[in-house]
Amino acid sequence: MIIGYARVSTGEQDPALQEDALRAAGCERIYTDVGYSGAKAHRPQFDRMLDSLREGDIVVAWKLDRIFRSVKGLVDLMNTFQEKGVQFRSLTEGIDTTTPTGMLVFHIFASIAEFERDLIRERTNAGLKAARARGHHGGRPSVIDEHMLDMVEKLYFKAEMTASETAGQLGVSVSTVNRAARIVRERRSKGEGEQ
Repeated sequence: MIIGYARVSTGEQDPALQEDALRAAGCERIYTDVGYSGAKAHRPQFDRMLDSLREGDIVVAWKLDRIFRSVKGLVDLMNTFQEKGVQFRSLTEGIDTTTPTGMLVFHIFASIAEFERDLIRERTNAGLKAARARGHHGGRPSVIDEHMLDMVEKLYFKAEMTASETAGQLGVSVSTVNRAARIVRERRSKGEGEQ
């Protein structure tokens, strides 16, 4: 079955132009979302269309950005189509995965998306390495200050609460309490803290 998908972002826009083009392309059923962004992964008619797809179906969109705004979203959708045995055509861009050329274009999109992910990962790792070289460390800022150390001293050591109970009282993680407890122990062993 040839299935069309149309989408307009606002209720003031008219999907008729897209629907007419989809009918002219031979679509037997058309799903239309009105007032939904293409950036949203879940749209009522889009979801219904995905649920209705069967092996051998062809999904047709007027333009790529009607079906998804991001390259990653589009590539993920194409992978879903491929898993279901569904083909895809975009009327405006001339992409048609039922042809070898169309499949090539799809794989180029997939490769570009993967390349983009790899570049982001590479830049992130380079940035983290440079930050570490300058003495900066990732993660959340430490909440261990003198007040925290005093509270851990009172609750964990003197009141003999568990690390979990102390964390609950202070609104921090158990690992933060354990780090603070190590500092308190070190200070005690050096004679800086209370005995």
